[in-house]
Amino acid sequence: MAAYVLDKSIILDRLGGDEEIFAMMIAMYLDDVANNCTTLANTLAAGQVADLRREAHTVKGLLATFADDEGAEMALAIEMQLKAGKLDDLEAPIAALQARLLEVGEVLKAESVGQA
Repeated sequence: MAAYVLDKSIILDRLGGDEEIFAMMIAMYLDDVANNCTTLANTLAAGQVADLRREAHTVKGLLATFADDEGAEMALAIEMQLKAGKLDDLEAPIAALQARLLEVGEVLKAESVGQA
């Protein structure tokens, strides 16, 4: 999987060029990313298929918001597996998704420091 590269122009285009909303979205992502990762791990460990599917769906949207098509596809694959009722062999995909969330977070953190 390719490293995440922030394409600010795509995101700003979707936001009508609003830098303030962009900065707010980054702050919200950074505030929530650790919780997203924890929720993925905890719901998987507890075998909570519906909750894990919901979190995968949420994460898919977050990654898509920041134009991370590869990360969003990872989350979609997990979501679809869970929709089919298959909880088996999700440890590695969930770990990879968590790593991707954190990677995107690091890129966004660097961007937010650059904005300050």
